[in-house]
Amino acid sequence: MRRMTWAAAMILCFSLVLAACGTKDAESVVKDLDKVVNGLESYQGSGTMTLHTGQQPLTYKVEVSYQKPQYYRIKLTNEEKDITQIVLRNDDGVFVLTPRLNKVFRFQSDWPQNQGQVYLYQTLVQSILLDNSRQFASEESAYVFDVMANYNNGSLARQKIWLDKSSYKPVHVEVSDANAALMVEVQFNTFEFGSKFDKSVFETEANMKSTPSSSGTGDQATSAMPEDNANNNGTDNNQAAGSSNNAGGQNDVDSSTGSSGSSSNANTDANSEQNTDTEQNVDSDQNTDGSSNAGEDANETSALPDDGVFLTMAPTYLPEGVVWKDSSDVEFAGNPGQLTRYTGVYDFSLIQTQPHDQAASLVPGTLVDLGFTWGELTSGAEQQTLSWTYEGDQFRLASATLPETEMIKIAQSVQSGVDK
Repeated sequence: MRRMTWAAAMILCFSLVLAACGTKDAESVVKDLDKVVNGLESYQGSGTMTLHTGQQPLTYKVEVSYQKPQYYRIKLTNEEKDITQIVLRNDDGVFVLTPRLNKVFRFQSDWPQNQGQVYLYQTLVQSILLDNSRQFASEESAYVFDVMANYNNGSLARQKIWLDKSSYKPVHVEVSDANAALMVEVQFNTFEFGSKFDKSVFETEANMKSTPSSSGTGDQATSAMPEDNANNNGTDNNQAAGSSNNAGGQNDVDSSTGSSGSSSNANTDANSEQNTDTEQNVDSDQNTDGSSNAGEDANETSALPDDGVFLTMAPTYLPEGVVWKDSSDVEFAGNPGQLTRYTGVYDFSLIQTQPHDQAASLVPGTLVDLGFTWGELTSGAEQQTLSWTYEGDQFRLASATLPETEMIKIAQSVQSGVDK
């Protein structure tokens, strides 16, 4: 009996030793992750991203490619609406491409070093390494870290990251707000380290050719020279300062007298935003005489596209103390659209247009991750403008009073509205 008890005890101890050898604690995993991320040469992954920031979840297909030292390609596709956007970082800079619209934006940015993305491996690992209060759990096939979310979106507070136990590849990510409500979810279907890429994967022209433009011709987007934009920026900023008092700010609201005044005020709104517009060098006449042309562009019209239907969109989120003021049809930079103004604690305007194919432009602002797309945040003397493209439409949110975090929340909440 004693021999049997002794044998059972030995077997139990031996089993515990084997189990302990196969289990790592948080400190060991963190050390391994530091080695993995510092030794990264390349990787490629794909999966789905679901945004829970609106009234209904939005799902996008995500493809991520990275090659040392600083080559990135991220492709976001809404398969239901056949919309694709690509962000590239290569030797020429940072680019946001919308092949369907033949649009290229070039940024002066050190992205993604200055702001992370939930689908980038470096971002996920760095959030684990930098959070000394990290929470750790070991599941059957994955290590799980609960850490602070380090993104430029202030509404994202924490994230849980699932990493494969055998390879440390990302499996799943959930990002939540301060109330623990799920905001962003990423599921990786494939992920491979050490991927080999053709040079064209990170080239702007090759990516623009991969999808035909909305005109159906597949024409390449033409590139604007940075020197031209640099010369125009100074003029644009001065003009913006001169008209900003009437552009989405309190003075604009006070000077308005009902719906009859919205058309004239739309001129100054559109004028100020055109001077900080991301497409500032598409039309040389607008750059050299933006103040006069903007007034002509923003005259109230029956601004309808060729098919006679204009689907307006509106934010489903408004900061507390802010209400809708008025809306008017406009033609902005030759494109049909709508101007909507909001007033209250913050005053801002939202312009929605349906642009034609446009040339590339060097954007002097900051690249902003909106989850479903990337926006451009530009700052003038008196106001900020956040521009982005969604479902083929371009939006410009301008305000002299809105904090950046509120601008991002409003932009993320824009949903389909009513056919006009």
